[in-house]
Amino acid sequence: MPLFPSVITSKLPTVGTTIFTVMSRLANEYQAINLSQGFPDFSCDPALTDLVYKNMQKGYNQYAPMPGIMALRELIAEKTEALYGTKYDPETEITITAGGTQAIYTAITAMVREDDEVLIFEPAYDCYVPAIELNEGKAVYYQLKAPDYNIDWNEVQKLINHRTRMIIINTPHNPTGSILTADDMAKLEKLTKGTGIIILSDEVYEHILFDGNIHQGVARYPGLADHSFIISSFGKTFHTTGWKMGYCLAPKNLMEEFRKVHQFLVFSVNTPIQYALAEYLKQKEKYMELGAFYQKKRDYFNRLVAGSRFTCKPSDGTYFQLLGYKKISEEKDTDFAVRLVKEYGLASIPVSVFYHQPADFKVLRFCFAKQDETLEKAAEIICRI
Repeated sequence: MPLFPSVITSKLPTVGTTIFTVMSRLANEYQAINLSQGFPDFSCDPALTDLVYKNMQKGYNQYAPMPGIMALRELIAEKTEALYGTKYDPETEITITAGGTQAIYTAITAMVREDDEVLIFEPAYDCYVPAIELNEGKAVYYQLKAPDYNIDWNEVQKLINHRTRMIIINTPHNPTGSILTADDMAKLEKLTKGTGIIILSDEVYEHILFDGNIHQGVARYPGLADHSFIISSFGKTFHTTGWKMGYCLAPKNLMEEFRKVHQFLVFSVNTPIQYALAEYLKQKEKYMELGAFYQKKRDYFNRLVAGSRFTCKPSDGTYFQLLGYKKISEEKDTDFAVRLVKEYGLASIPVSVFYHQPADFKVLRFCFAKQDETLEKAAEIICRI
């Protein structure tokens, strides 16, 4: 007799392979231009890779301290105070993580218990709900609607009750490219004041905003920061998504719980890269000029597709642009996205997959973190459809 039953009951029965993997695999199979998964097709600054190599050669190849090397945490504290006016203690309130997704999972695991409710705004990045469910919490959904994807906070209020443990926000927002305003943050602060609700703020695109918009991060608002985890990403900022490097900011009482989980998920993260980032982060222009860099790419891509039958509301942030295809087809966005790969050689992401129930606004997400040549080839296809 086998020791274990042959049929395993999944802890995530509704979860399959991520849409990013599916579309990238299709793109490879059909040799399509891949504007689906969110990563650059250009290299990071050679000076940064040189710093990694230098620190490997210096012998920084063993475990880093569990919360991250102090030099890097100190620079993050300086950067955060300079940009948002809030001081975080690098000793007790900053932890270096293996990317944003690990930080998000860690924060949810540290805070969410059985039957706790977690409010998310969908379309939502696909790592949120599985983390909630693995920790036996319940996701509660507020649906953002095309084309503006705005939040009615009076409607949000109706979703909150005594079981609400956490609210997850994401600004700039993946997949829509929308942003939260100062008014949004003020309403969220008022809504959660004195409730004990934890805010998990996914801010991995904090430096990628356009048209003069200013990032309204949680750290700007002391009445939010005192009960919030803030997640950021070096990968998105420095074009190194494969390095999986990020960090979390939180007040001491929350960070203590975060680190209890963090130490048993990864213990610590890549040592020579931390030392490299501790040097590279001193060059403030490397992140302060990022918005202008990507705005040029957004504007270029949008000009190239302006003559197409797709509709375009320029993204406010991130390196994603949504294009609507109602004038072209009534197909489901999942079917239309697959057909674009197979018939036209162009991969995108259908936005409906970011909702827990069907919400098909006939919109596809395209990543413009690409070389101009890649964008030109993609736009030529878009204009032929």
